[in-house]
Amino acid sequence: MTTPSSKAQGSGVPAPDAAPAPDPAPGTPTSDAVDAADTPDAASGRRRWLVLAVASAAQFLAVLDMIAVNIAFPAIGADFRSASTAELSWVLNAYTIVLAALLVPAGRLADAIGGRRSFLTGIALFGLASLACGAAPGLASLACGAAPGLGTLIAARVVQGVAAAVLVPTSLSLALPAFPPRERATAVGVWTAVSAVAASSGPVAGGLLAATDWRWIFLINPPVVLVAWLAGLRLLPRTGPVRGERRRLDPLGTLLVLLGTGSVTTACVEAADWGYGAPATLGFLAAGLVLGALAVAHVRRHPDPVVDPALFRTRAFTSAALGLLSYFLAYASALLAATWLFTGVWGWSPAGAGLAVTPWPLTVLVVSMLSGRIVRALGERTTAIVGGVCFAAGPMWWLLLAGGDGGHYAVEFMPGLVLTGVGAGLYQPVMFAAAGLLPARQLSLGSGVLMMSRQGGSALGVAALVVITGGAARPGLDALRAGWVFTAGTAALAAVAGAALRTRVRTDPAEIPAATGENRGSGTDPIRHH
Repeated sequence: MTTPSSKAQGSGVPAPDAAPAPDPAPGTPTSDAVDAADTPDAASGRRRWLVLAVASAAQFLAVLDMIAVNIAFPAIGADFRSASTAELSWVLNAYTIVLAALLVPAGRLADAIGGRRSFLTGIALFGLASLACGAAPGLASLACGAAPGLGTLIAARVVQGVAAAVLVPTSLSLALPAFPPRERATAVGVWTAVSAVAASSGPVAGGLLAATDWRWIFLINPPVVLVAWLAGLRLLPRTGPVRGERRRLDPLGTLLVLLGTGSVTTACVEAADWGYGAPATLGFLAAGLVLGALAVAHVRRHPDPVVDPALFRTRAFTSAALGLLSYFLAYASALLAATWLFTGVWGWSPAGAGLAVTPWPLTVLVVSMLSGRIVRALGERTTAIVGGVCFAAGPMWWLLLAGGDGGHYAVEFMPGLVLTGVGAGLYQPVMFAAAGLLPARQLSLGSGVLMMSRQGGSALGVAALVVITGGAARPGLDALRAGWVFTAGTAALAAVAGAALRTRVRTDPAEIPAATGENRGSGTDPIRHH
């Protein structure tokens, strides 16, 4: 017999499982973390916010390094004059491609060995790779010519991408269980706000540090990494495998996911240089699609696949993955279109363009911090729909009002930035919180899937806008208007995906299978889906 279903204050995520068995499931907090999540005393409250701070620091570093290096790219090229632009581009692309390709396998590994161990290993590796990135020019001077140093820098960026792929999904999967359901939207809102701060400060930090020495972009990471590692060692809950449970390895599935995701991402990232109809671009894209189809066929047959198809039987989680893919198609294309408008059509300097786009991340920051209260007032479904609609309204504003001179920026463009910022601040926390709908043993994997939607959507959004605008280096206003139609349409699709966030949660501990002696640590999903 079931009790009446209810939402935990509009959080849209299930109540925490009963206290875990002595040997917790992968990704399941131990007793300390469960106390922190379920006991609302002052000490546990402080602890869970400190856990969130550690997790958010890792997210901040991963996002900041991606954006700041883009800004410092000309300065990096000046130190490697003998290298071609195509060779230098791998300083940027190696990180992006490896991060996207490894998010899902890294999430699966974190669930198997424990989130805490995975997080501490990942952040230590990120710090070491950052040191290697900063030392690359020195290694070049010890060798003969710039090429060896560039190879070292690219290799270190690959390692940074590996580390970031471990950190990003693990940080969310460690933070979510530390909070009771009524606070999870707020927690993910803070986590999202940190990403917004990193995204908005990336161009500024990259420009300032590159003006001194671009190596400081990497060398400022190790002190932050050290503090986060020590804090994580003390604060993060210990997790581990269930006694008697052995997770089977799936090397073939991991390889198929890795190569398929990497091929599609490479095609999207390199298409602007290779040409969108070039054999290399089409070849990588075709290979990625074929490998993806093989991966889907494989995971349906494997007894313990790298991506469990059961993840997508949770309707709200599937909607979140598809919704985030659509949302980041809109997000990436809108950001690039705004940059092109400012620097191309309006003729502003890069510094002026960076300042002009600032209302967007600032709005995201404010709204994300308030998202918990908004979700409790409106519910997660309504919040996601409103967020998607607000984001779609931004490019529609530009489509109708933006002119060719930029003389009325405050009326023609800035309101659209605020609308998209409101949409982002409402939409992202709700959709990323959908990872909490999964069993504890799949939290990191689920987070990795959502992060892959983010990375894939961003890469595809940029590629789609370039195609829509005809591949011009500085598209005209009419071409940008076509791009805004695409942005508004994909944001509207994201709002439609948000409409599927309807979940009933079992609130009686007696109903939760994981609370019974024979099922503890089994990872049984305690959610009823409707």
